[in-house]
Amino acid sequence: MTSSSKIAVRELPLFPLPEVVLFPTRPLPLHIFEFRYRIMMNTILAGDRRFGVLMVDPIKGTIANVGCCAEIIHCQRLPDDRMEMLTLGQQRFRVLEYVREKPYRVGLVEWIEDHPPSQDLRPLATDVEQLLRDVVRLSAKLTEKDIELPEDLPDLPTELSYWVASNLYGVAPEQQALLEAQDTSARLQREAEILTSTRNHLAARSVLKDTFKNMSQ
Repeated sequence: MTSSSKIAVRELPLFPLPEVVLFPTRPLPLHIFEFRYRIMMNTILAGDRRFGVLMVDPIKGTIANVGCCAEIIHCQRLPDDRMEMLTLGQQRFRVLEYVREKPYRVGLVEWIEDHPPSQDLRPLATDVEQLLRDVVRLSAKLTEKDIELPEDLPDLPTELSYWVASNLYGVAPEQQALLEAQDTSARLQREAEILTSTRNHLAARSVLKDTFKNMSQ
């Protein structure tokens, strides 16, 4: 271990959550009710308000080795000692070892970042954003609901890649792979593949819907 990497190592309280993958810059609301995690959060609130979120695979029963640090932005205490919290994803980390596991897990972690890009990522980010808009437009047409992208959709490639990844639903293992990727280009390319597949699927359903509508008229 180099001296520079030692500086980036610290102990971090860890909060494993089933099928939840937190990304940098993304919000995560939490409802804290288990006694051990109430203890953990009270300790964190008295310190730097930061802890690590790790995805639990409920089928395999395993805890991911790479997670994202969360900072408590707002906390509301309920009468029975439960807590409603809003947290925000900060930097990613890798667990090097567990320092202790009771009453809650604490790990020795190192921070990880994306490698510097070797190419201009803006064209790829533009493609991903257009695919995203296509998916939203087709979803709105199929569900006949008013679905729109937020006005503050990130325009920086890395932040956009985190936004897209955090808004994929029902695919926690895929999200975990995107979290672990240390290449923004690779993350955006994989998201483009997912969005293209989704768009094609929705487009086919839209054609069927229009066909049946015309037949019934």
